[in-house]
Parts: sequence; structure tokens; C-alpha cells
Amino acid sequence: MIQEIAGWFPAIILPTATILQLIKIVKQGSSEGVSMSSWILFGIANLGTYIFTGKYTAIQTLLGFLLTAFLNFIIVGLILYYNRKAMKEPGI
Repeated sequence: MIQEIAGWFPAIILPTATILQLIKIVKQGSSEGVSMSSWILFGIANLGTYIFTGKYTAIQTLLGFLLTAFLNFIIVGLILYYNRKAMKEPGI
């Protein structure tokens, strides 16, 4: 019972924290101050944890680790997008 409840903490907290970062980047229209290497590592770590658990169809692991890894890599894509956009702007 405690393990089941504890499994919901990363399932809720990890994607929520990542979504908050995504929202901030999109609202700012910039990825300034966001570390691409950190988000790549977070994504890899979440994939590794998803595989390590062996609970491939449990909703907690799908949300907490697989979804979060996907969102981590979206952040990486946004960082690349905004960095390229900044490089194309005149005066930079």
C-alpha cells in the first residue's frame, strides 16, 4: 500500500515540474539560462529508470518516467529552436 502511494509521487511531481519549465520557456520565447545538457541527462535518467523498474505498463512508471523523458526531450528541442532563432536575429 505504501509503495503504491509512493509510486504516485514521481508520477505526478516529475511531469508537473517538467511542464512548468516548458511553460516558462514558451512564455519567455527564449531558453536563456536553461541548461541543455541537464535536460538531456534528465531524459536519459528517466528512460533508464523506466527500463530499470520493469513495470512497463504501470501508469506510475509511464507518467513518472516515460512521459517525463519525452517532455525532457521536448525541452531540449525548444532549447535548440530558440538558440537557432537567436543566432538568426540581426545584431547578435
